[in-house]
Amino acid sequence: MIGMNLLGLSSLPALAMTSMIGQATTQVLVLVGVVLGIGFLGFLFIFSVRYGKLWIQAIMSRADVSLMSLIRMHFTKVDPSVIVQGKVMAAQAGLSIDRDTGISTRRLESHYLANGNVKNVIHAIIAAQRASIPLDFDQASAIDLAGRDVLDAVQTSVYPKVIDCPDPRRSGKTTLSAITRNGIELRVRARVTVRTNLAQLIGGATEDTIIARVGESIISSIGSAQSHFEVLENPDMITRAVLSRALDSQTAFEIVSIDIADIDVGENIGARLQTDQAEADTRVARATAERRLAEAIAHEQEMKALVASNRAALVLAEAEVPQAMAEAFRAGRISDANGAVN
Repeated sequence: MIGMNLLGLSSLPALAMTSMIGQATTQVLVLVGVVLGIGFLGFLFIFSVRYGKLWIQAIMSRADVSLMSLIRMHFTKVDPSVIVQGKVMAAQAGLSIDRDTGISTRRLESHYLANGNVKNVIHAIIAAQRASIPLDFDQASAIDLAGRDVLDAVQTSVYPKVIDCPDPRRSGKTTLSAITRNGIELRVRARVTVRTNLAQLIGGATEDTIIARVGESIISSIGSAQSHFEVLENPDMITRAVLSRALDSQTAFEIVSIDIADIDVGENIGARLQTDQAEADTRVARATAERRLAEAIAHEQEMKALVASNRAALVLAEAEVPQAMAEAFRAGRISDANGAVN
């Protein structure tokens, strides 16, 4: 008994020490918990001050933007106001905001981080839905990231726009010049009504291609006319011929109509060309005649030089006759009529 009491007395300090360590550990854990709790409450306070209004707006609009999504946006450098506003517009417009197949928060964040215009895309999808034009988020975001204004494309699909052909802002010309087969120049100004083809907006040709193709077709159609009277009597022959060529293929637009706004009669190009050709022929004939005249004059001078040369040779020959006669007299080779040598 005495030994057991002594053993119990010896273990009391160890138990006290263990109890003190446990109490200290508990106090530290409590202190850490309090600090973390205060920090968490402070974070919630700061977050509520900064993003609470957006969160309440999303909740009230049933935009399905969670608190963790707003916190994630803060750390991924995404503007939460843009995402929340886009989700609110989509939800209020009746678009699908399903997290798997609809316009989800993550898809909007991804488009924002790719430097896309989130508001413009949502506006375009809403406008397309109101106009019964098929346009989903993936197609709209792809068009936006390709550098095209997707909202303007949808508006052009709803309200077709008119393109001047030729466009004075691009070419500096106000009319197209074409010549019929009888040589009369016609100056034409056309107006092309187009609407956007969303299916070919990415990679499709722009307005410049439409203007070039329409201008080429108009000039070709006028050039195939027998006379300018046919074109003046039936201007729609040009539009029918142009529309039959499917000029909007592989472009970002669909041609609705082509209208001839104005036709003016210009110069008689055929007569002018014939006049110019006659003048050119005259100049060629004059040059040929002058060449022949110069050749004749040169030949005449050559003949004169030859005559002078022959005359000089004759004079030399005539000068040799007296000398030959003198030598004959000296040599006695000259006789009279009777045969006597003088």
